[in-house]
Parts: sequence; structure tokens; C-alpha cells
Amino acid sequence: MSTTTISLDTNLIVSVLNQELEFCDRAQSAINKFRKSGRLVVSGPVYAELRGLPSRTQQILDEFFSVGGIEVDWRFEEAVWRAAGVGYQSYVRRRLDQTGKLPRRILTDFLIGAQAVVRGYTLLTLDGRLYRASFPGIRIESF
Repeated sequence: MSTTTISLDTNLIVSVLNQELEFCDRAQSAINKFRKSGRLVVSGPVYAELRGLPSRTQQILDEFFSVGGIEVDWRFEEAVWRAAGVGYQSYVRRRLDQTGKLPRRILTDFLIGAQAVVRGYTLLTLDGRLYRASFPGIRIESF
């Protein structure tokens, strides 16, 4: 029997760490629910984004992940980079076609989505619309 792996998007972790009132309880409930049914991971780019706030040290994040039973998947082979490029290009085209403007998103979002697709992970995110449009067939759970 294979275990489902749930990849957690940055927005989910930020909601919990910042205790954002609008999403914190829902985010924590979602993490708890999926912890019971599978393996929880974050990608290296999620870890790097979370370090962006000066008060978040490596020790704080490592402890948060350890206590929460969340692993960091640091691996990014060629297939992930290629899928991220395709997803990002798709987004850029849609954005230019719809608004005539350059992208607002950064490549990190597409690395997170690409890793989930290539590894067969389910992505838990607040931003399912972006990932579905950029990665057809991605498995998404929203909270």
C-alpha cells in the first residue's frame, strides 16, 4: 500500500506561523487532517521563502517541521526544472493574453507545482487556480 504524499504550499505554512486569523485554524486543521492520511513535505523553495522573514531562523523552521512531522524535499532533478519552465511559460502567455502585462508571479510558485507533479504529490494550497491552469492534471487540495 502506497502512502499519499502531500506537498504543502508556502501560503499554508505562513498562515500557521504568522497565526493569520483568517486562515490559521483552517490551515492547521488541514495539516492535521492530511498528516493522518499521508506523508507531509515542503519543497526547498517553500523552505527558502519561509526564511525570507528575518525573524525566521533555520532553527525555528527546522523545529516547526520536526514537531509537525513535515519533511523537506530538497531534490530538484532535470524533470522538475523542465516542468517548471513549461508551467511558467503557460502562465506568462495567459497573463499577456488576458491583461497585456508581464507576470506578477515568480518562478518559485512553478518550482513548487512542478515538483508536486513530477513526484506525484498532492499539493495543499490556497492558490489552486494558478496551479491547475499551469499544471494540467496536478492533484490539488484546498483548505
